[in-house]
Amino acid sequence: MVVAFIILGVIAILSGAAVFWVDSMARATYALALSFIAVGVQVLFLSQNYVGVVTILMMVMEMAIMAVYMVMFMGMNPALMPMSMVHSKKASLVVAIITFVVLTAGILLIDWPSRRGAPAADVTAALGEALMSNKMLVMAVISPVMVATIVAGISLAHHRTRYDRFGDDLKQPARDPQPGGVGR
Repeated sequence: MVVAFIILGVIAILSGAAVFWVDSMARATYALALSFIAVGVQVLFLSQNYVGVVTILMMVMEMAIMAVYMVMFMGMNPALMPMSMVHSKKASLVVAIITFVVLTAGILLIDWPSRRGAPAADVTAALGEALMSNKMLVMAVISPVMVATIVAGISLAHHRTRYDRFGDDLKQPARDPQPGGVGR
């Protein structure tokens, strides 16, 4: 179990770093998904089943949706075209090193408080209650509103539709207002 946990940690770190090594948005998306899956499985090893499963499900769905939108709006070729995922390389490297040093110093130098009390009998249930107890109704209402907002935003932002390409009856191609569209 310890060996598997360490291997998952290495996979999470390497695939997270691969987001900046690979040369396309699609590959970076899948590398990030792999990193989150590895972390989610590690959380499962810590007996936090709910948090681990939710982490895996949320991140896989998020990365899948991102990949679908990349292909939908960019086409498969631009999503796989070489590009740099790092901007301002020198400045970002300096910021990353400073952040790492400060966080590491905080971990090693701060006098951490000792535990008071005992953990709950079911830590997962206690965590879920702490996270969602008074917010569950809000989340249940906001979730469909967010989905509707995303769909409406995409519908409004995407100026070409199937009606532009195929006409009102959708049976035969109409004059495409933007040359180079579907079927050309």
